[in-house]
Amino acid sequence: MNPLGALPSRFRRARLLIVGCGDIGMRVAERLQGRLQLTVLTASGARAPALRARGVHVLQGDLDRPATLRRIAGIADRVLHLAPPSAEGWADTRTRALVRALRLRNAPGTLVYVSTSGVYGDCDGQVVHETRSARADTPRAHRRVDAETVVRYLGRSAGVRTGILRVPGIYAEDREGGTPRRRLLAGTAVLRTQDDVFTNHIHADDLARACIAALWRTKPQRIYNVNDDTRLRMGDYFDLAADLYGLPRPPRITLDAAVLQLPPGLLGFMRESRQMDNTRLKRELKLRLRYPTVRDGLGRG
Repeated sequence: MNPLGALPSRFRRARLLIVGCGDIGMRVAERLQGRLQLTVLTASGARAPALRARGVHVLQGDLDRPATLRRIAGIADRVLHLAPPSAEGWADTRTRALVRALRLRNAPGTLVYVSTSGVYGDCDGQVVHETRSARADTPRAHRRVDAETVVRYLGRSAGVRTGILRVPGIYAEDREGGTPRRRLLAGTAVLRTQDDVFTNHIHADDLARACIAALWRTKPQRIYNVNDDTRLRMGDYFDLAADLYGLPRPPRITLDAAVLQLPPGLLGFMRESRQMDNTRLKRELKLRLRYPTVRDGLGRG
């Protein structure tokens, strides 16, 4: 179901372009099937048959090859940008290429960009509101900050109503690698309580619904934290999941031991602690979470 309910007739004529149609893009497309003119830009044809079966128009285009993007200019009055950032460097060349292509003809009226909560960096466990300045600590997060800057400049310079969704860990039982189950089965350690960090989550279905709500309800040049109501440290999250799945709880280790035992990518998540506030998501986008806590979401698996 659409979080906005039945769309008014004037919205059914809306033209939406989804850029980057992975798991979340497919969830959005499924919810909007038959409700508006829907086009997906994808660099891979793997999802094209499933999309066309839903009545979705599919365009082949690669954000790493700007010359392939010319056809998207002027085809939509709303854009949902879900594509991941460039693989290296400090700037997101993909978002820059997308924005240049969109400006070749009439720019869309609304653009929603799905970013990451990683732009906040380590907040030492504090409650984080959208007014907090970005302080990216990793190259990937710096690329996200750059993408946000490009999107907001598009809004100011071209009169586009832009919304930025800052998203933490996404989970769902029907999402590839979307639950802690595999990590629990592997016996991967978590930090002891005194070294542990706060972590934030959002169910994939609620994120898809937030994207749709933002496409119609975002305020101009507005940032939204898109997370559920859970306030848990990472180790407690894995303990909860283990209990729900009937699996052994993971071992607890010190931060010094984690540096020696765990891969850098995983260790990076253990160095950032924040508790994201989602008041703006509920108040302005009027989103009522289907899975307000991770217990609600994981417990249905």
